[in-house]
Amino acid sequence: MDRIWLEKSWPKDVPQKLIYRLGEQPLHEYLRANAKTMPGSIAYIYYGREITWKQLDRYSDSIANFLLSIGITKGDRVALFMQNCPQYIIAHYAIQKIGAIVGPASPMFKEWELEYEINDMGAKVIFTTDDLYPIVANILERTTLEQVVLSNYTDFVPDQPTIPFPQELNHKKIKYPNTYDLVELISLYKPEVPPLKVNIWDDVALMVYTSGSTGRPKGAMLTYGNALFKTAASYHGNRMSANDILLATNPIFHIAGMVMGGNIPIYGANTTVLLSRYDPEAVITAIEKYRCSNWYSIVPMNVGILRYPGIEKRKLNSLRTNITTSFGVALTEEISKAWGQLTGGCLLYEAAYGLSETHTCDTFMPWDKIRYNNCGIPTFDTDIRIVDPNTGHDLETGQMGEIVIKNPGVFKGYWNNPEGTLKTLRDGWVYTGDMGMIDEEGYLYFNGRLKEMIKCSGYSVFPEDVEVLLLKHPAVAQSAVIGVPDPSRGESVKAFIVLREEYKDKVNPEEIIQWSKEHMAAYKYPRYVEFMDSLPASGTGKVLRRLLKEKA
Repeated sequence: MDRIWLEKSWPKDVPQKLIYRLGEQPLHEYLRANAKTMPGSIAYIYYGREITWKQLDRYSDSIANFLLSIGITKGDRVALFMQNCPQYIIAHYAIQKIGAIVGPASPMFKEWELEYEINDMGAKVIFTTDDLYPIVANILERTTLEQVVLSNYTDFVPDQPTIPFPQELNHKKIKYPNTYDLVELISLYKPEVPPLKVNIWDDVALMVYTSGSTGRPKGAMLTYGNALFKTAASYHGNRMSANDILLATNPIFHIAGMVMGGNIPIYGANTTVLLSRYDPEAVITAIEKYRCSNWYSIVPMNVGILRYPGIEKRKLNSLRTNITTSFGVALTEEISKAWGQLTGGCLLYEAAYGLSETHTCDTFMPWDKIRYNNCGIPTFDTDIRIVDPNTGHDLETGQMGEIVIKNPGVFKGYWNNPEGTLKTLRDGWVYTGDMGMIDEEGYLYFNGRLKEMIKCSGYSVFPEDVEVLLLKHPAVAQSAVIGVPDPSRGESVKAFIVLREEYKDKVNPEEIIQWSKEHMAAYKYPRYVEFMDSLPASGTGKVLRRLLKEKA
């Protein structure tokens, strides 16, 4: 498909050629450069604790030397199992400074989930926190782990936090036998690391676990170059500058949160306020006190702040750009306008389409041509095709098919899974398993996973399509849709709905079904509706339809 977006939709003040701020080098070299050119400038602020670029570089050097001292070398995998905190950033870049591979694990994991990923990647070391250590301890003997490095979230929190600190993380430090303490290691090991020779486009720096299109989670191998490209593309495509102060609340273990909260700050040398988790008062306080100009959120966070008691008296006018993702709640023009009014003009728009296999952010929203209910246009140096999932033939503009992507962010393959790699990665193209289309101006529309597509009487129904329509009902706050067996139609649509508070006990499932029948195609409207207090979601807020499928 021709790059029609370059001529018709590319934002007017964003160059079409991507030029890296400090050239083609790993992001940890950007960190070194920041430490040399602006040593005393603030890199991260964590609930009031200020960490300079010189300190961040030195701390990660010390941890890198510790890893070398216990035999970790280039290509070894090291797991990170913790919520957002400076220790995560320090360990991430320490690992990559010696050529080892970062293996993020969700801090929401229970034992069997963590055990699977640790053993699949063959991690020798894990960095975690003392509150999560009991999970690690229970699986230690059944894994490849040899060493454990612990820290406590309060290690980097001042005695008097400037932002409300989560009470559940505010506990006395616990020391466990046969473990190392990260803060002690920083003081014990010298802050100079031997030079590392890296081929940024070939050497793996990150292994992110993803479900891919089928099967158990697989480790997507991403290079230093993949990370540099997607970080730079996101930075320049969203018109960020050296003067921006960023706010990072989304989980850094997740690829999108990593780009926005762990990579872009280093690439752009931007001061970043880092929070362990979203809390409306903490977010509002951070923006007010530190005059944050950019925030990456998910829509429910914005809605929560819009509804926060007394919000009209708070000062959020420093915000210039707010990139968001529609997890559970769709971004509408109404929400965007309300956000702009609250903040004095901040642009609230949909974040990029992407997946772990491409280091995410394959599209971005043109700031001067914002549209709703779509994913924007392909980013720098990116080709997107829409193909017939049955024949593999390219489809025309406006036709629905499988999204296929090629750009410098494409992964090397799945760890120890050549069969899965061959299925997903073909001649440099990632076959995403996602269904969508591109319109005549180059905007990408995502319509759901191919495997989640529902077949009703021969018609294809995409869950997201029905979910967006359901959100137009005034009583519906959130919705998730799955297919359930139907003896005559093959499958029928079932909707799980969270009602708005003011409509609880005032509407019943039959009324929603009747409304849907009047507003949707006959093959598409839900035949079954179930009300829920909340929808099951991942740590990043993404609704987990597979759990609803199991429930059904």
